[in-house]
Amino acid sequence: MKNFEEITLRLKVSSRGGGIEIDLSSLGFKGEKMVAYQNYLGGGMLGAIQVNDTARLSGKPFLTERQTVKLMQIGEQLKRYFHTLTNHEEDEWENATFEQNQNRPVSAY
Repeated sequence: MKNFEEITLRLKVSSRGGGIEIDLSSLGFKGEKMVAYQNYLGGGMLGAIQVNDTARLSGKPFLTERQTVKLMQIGEQLKRYFHTLTNHEEDEWENATFEQNQNRPVSAY
């Protein structure tokens, strides 16, 4: 797993979810960012972690298939990292495996 602490731009974690934003420049995507975020579903439960990045959202035509796959891999690792920050063993709802958490809805609305 990548060391996201070194490239973290913003981090907000609480019992109601939050998010993390990283700089992708050192990973081969100069000037691009990625964010992982998690919503609160209610009843103490957090929703599935989602990820977005500026490289794919902007629709820039410069991305190769290899770059797209690399972004997907970074995104998966970032989601897993963020899960380690929001998962608490002592809490009945937040103590879920990454796979269990990702089977939850993204939003309660």
